[in-house]
Amino acid sequence: MAFTSDDFSYEEPMEAEYDSSDEGISAIKARWYAIQVASGCEKRVKLNLEQRAKTLDVANRVLQIEIPQTPAVKLRKDGSRQNIDEKVFPGYVLVKMMMDDEVWSVVKNTPHVINFVGAEQRRHYGRGRGHVKPMPLSPSEVERIFKQTQEQKAVVKVDMAPGDKITVLSGPFKDFEGEVIEVSPERSKLKALLSIFGRDTPVELEFNQVQKES
Repeated sequence: MAFTSDDFSYEEPMEAEYDSSDEGISAIKARWYAIQVASGCEKRVKLNLEQRAKTLDVANRVLQIEIPQTPAVKLRKDGSRQNIDEKVFPGYVLVKMMMDDEVWSVVKNTPHVINFVGAEQRRHYGRGRGHVKPMPLSPSEVERIFKQTQEQKAVVKVDMAPGDKITVLSGPFKDFEGEVIEVSPERSKLKALLSIFGRDTPVELEFNQVQKES
């Protein structure tokens, strides 16, 4: 599932948050921002940004970097289950920081960072096409995101979809081959068309009864 800036709610920053003078920095309030990153590079960006913040002496302003995740269960092809941490917002990293010119540059120029999530504008940070004004997440949005990561409800992630070919591993239809026509993760079941007595017949099966053909 793809996310855009519309999936977050924002809080309009005060002008002081963009003051890069020494006096301005002391008045800056730390806020959470969403950073769009290359797909699959969330952990790499987190590590790179932590290192760059230290090396470029802005660690006192880049305070916390998080990849929101929630516990889930993934069903493997052999029917076994694997506990995983599923990203709440794939392709995004959240950073708590005191925004100013220097911090903006450090974050924006971190490898695999695409852009800040915010509103397009031409002043102050509008340094060319594609740049946006970083918009801090609203306190209620931050609370919602981190509350979601603490939920222990596990969601079954199934590596199967309608149209996939499967082989039945157990039960009365063992060794039958068929095609998935419906998947019900909340019930840990699926429906597949099996050829029974020469006719395609829909049969409901447990996830752990089937194996997806590669």
